[in-house]
Amino acid sequence: MTGSALQPARLAGADILRIGAVGLRARRARVVLSALGIAIGIATMVAVVGLSTSSRADLMGRLDRLGTNLLTAEAGKDALGQDVKLPKNAEPMVERIGPVQQATAIGQLDTRIRRSDVVPEDQPAGVTAQAARTDLLTTLNASTAKGRWLDRASERLPVTVLGAVAAERLGITGPGEKIMMNNRYVVVIGILRPVELVPNLDRVALIGFPAAERYLGFDGHPTTVFERSPDASVEDVRAVLARTVMPGSEGSVKVSRPSDALAAKAAADQGLTSLMLGLGAVALLVGGVGVANTMVISVLERRQEIGLRRALGATKGAIRLQFVTESLLLSALGGAAGAALGAAATSTFAMAQGWEVVIPLWSLGGGLAATLLIGILAGLYPAIRASGLHPTVALHAT
Repeated sequence: MTGSALQPARLAGADILRIGAVGLRARRARVVLSALGIAIGIATMVAVVGLSTSSRADLMGRLDRLGTNLLTAEAGKDALGQDVKLPKNAEPMVERIGPVQQATAIGQLDTRIRRSDVVPEDQPAGVTAQAARTDLLTTLNASTAKGRWLDRASERLPVTVLGAVAAERLGITGPGEKIMMNNRYVVVIGILRPVELVPNLDRVALIGFPAAERYLGFDGHPTTVFERSPDASVEDVRAVLARTVMPGSEGSVKVSRPSDALAAKAAADQGLTSLMLGLGAVALLVGGVGVANTMVISVLERRQEIGLRRALGATKGAIRLQFVTESLLLSALGGAAGAALGAAATSTFAMAQGWEVVIPLWSLGGGLAATLLIGILAGLYPAIRASGLHPTVALHAT
């Protein structure tokens, strides 16, 4: 009768996890420090992706609200480098373009702005003046924070509406106060909210076209024309806008799309995100080196344990599996903590900024997958080294 060959015992999955966790419980301080490196890397990557995504979502939401179909035609310079003036009838000409839905204008004023007559004329407030049409806010999707906007009656009177920054620089807190334009007092009837598509208007005192002509010597020529048309027609309108405003001299008109600046900002944010992700990857790599170092030291300290297990019949594969599992658990611990910290940091900052909290699931899943990969790579060499120890040598190690 021949006996059957002995087969090596196989550990169940729960036993593998329990054995892998023994080493972690025995060296808790070292485990925490090693896992911290992984956690910092994952938290950085999750927070960077989450904050970037939340920021872009907020920016795109604002673009949707403001509209991407606004074009501006601004007076530039002629072939001799001289400033040109747009025709007084520039707006009606633009309105004749088929798809155009709205058109309005502003005109630059050569006017000194002061808080009062006790302020010397050579100390400007950093505020400029512009004439504006009554439909300016409607076209720009802007609004007043305090007071009211110009209407058909007030556009003929010496009254002004201040941009948000202009009001702050002049120390104006609400309607009813007065400022000086040249040597004339004008009454502030409103203060605008920040105009996101045309931020230059935040530093401007706006007065009606008729009042500017009557009281401030304005010649009536607009310097910038704004128009809106359906999204599908924006590029077609853009192609003919300059020669419509200045027939025969379209080269002296600068046509732009204000929303392009916000879109460029989103692209810049994406580039910065890539840089920050690179820094997060470096932190993650450093954490992986820390895990590998911990596992190598663990093998050196536990040679007698390894020798005893080998003498009791544990195979080399079982020893390798034990230490790879321990490395995986250590990395997973840091990865889970890092993902939670990154998500918490993203939520806190985004809510503080008033953004919608957006944390892509792939960033969490990818972070955890990266930690498991690092755990395998960091634990592979120590596991192979542990399985290669001869039982007799390991048992006599001190």
